[in-house]
Amino acid sequence: MRAYGFLSEFDLMALLTIHRLKDDAYGVPLAREMGVLAGRDVSLGSVYAALEKLETKGLVTSRLGEASPERGGRAKRYFGLTEKGVRAIVEMRELLNELWREFPTAQGKSA
Repeated sequence: MRAYGFLSEFDLMALLTIHRLKDDAYGVPLAREMGVLAGRDVSLGSVYAALEKLETKGLVTSRLGEASPERGGRAKRYFGLTEKGVRAIVEMRELLNELWREFPTAQGKSA
């Protein structure tokens, strides 16, 4: 088993969305983008729960931005991928690609 364990679909989406958003990867934009991509509502609480788990596994890091008056003086918590997080994404892609090779296509043949 990999050092980070298994990634759920939601975990993988969170990691890929962090990469997609780059420097704007914090709670609200992450939940919004994941919801758009998935075609369903994604709660902010579920995003933060996943991010905390991914940070514990060493796949993401977080840092606090500047406090802002619009947020009642609270700072945004920004997330970024670690090298381990990037490796986890690549390994998951390779695993899924291998599994898909044996899956029948619409014409009934393996891919």
